[in-house]
Amino acid sequence: MGDDRSLSGVGARLRALRQARDVTLAQLSEQTGISVSTLSRLESGGRKPTLELLLPLARSHGVTLDDLIDAPPTGDPRVHLRPVIEHGMTMVPLTQRAEGIQAFKVLLEPDARPGEPQLQTHTGYEWIYVLDGRLRLLLGEHDLVLEAGEAAEFDTRVPHWLGPAEKKAVEFLSLFGKEGQRAHLRAGPRPRETSSTSRRGDR
Repeated sequence: MGDDRSLSGVGARLRALRQARDVTLAQLSEQTGISVSTLSRLESGGRKPTLELLLPLARSHGVTLDDLIDAPPTGDPRVHLRPVIEHGMTMVPLTQRAEGIQAFKVLLEPDARPGEPQLQTHTGYEWIYVLDGRLRLLLGEHDLVLEAGEAAEFDTRVPHWLGPAEKKAVEFLSLFGKEGQRAHLRAGPRPRETSSTSRRGDR
């Protein structure tokens, strides 16, 4: 995942963020769903940080993923997207702020999520849109496959898992609100559009 030099200080930054918020490991465990022992090992450097661990921690601490991995600052006004790559998953943060809805572009290679799906839960609300390929979404009792051009939104407190639906890569956009914010879509109605076909407008 990324450059090891960028990850070398993650543990110390995680500990500093937690202590600055005056939060115990047990409280952070409740907020993120990550065990106390894993959090302790992350902070001490005994556990390698992964995307699955860093994302809920960044959300809980109210910082960006770049803040955690210590991406170098730049005075260039253009947006420099800094992808995070790990085990067949490429995630590109599209937002530079820590608060509000966070946007990511995600690419999952065919072997990105091997083995039995491991459902997870955490606070927040997520909206996803498939750009290319087919995405499998396990959500509670539902087992869905989203095609390119299809979207889904859900409360992330519901057990869920995302992965390629077939032996091909899948690319999608993810909008996540850690406080439960939803993505509001606005679209002007087409001429003579019926109410049954306008359900993709405001929600």
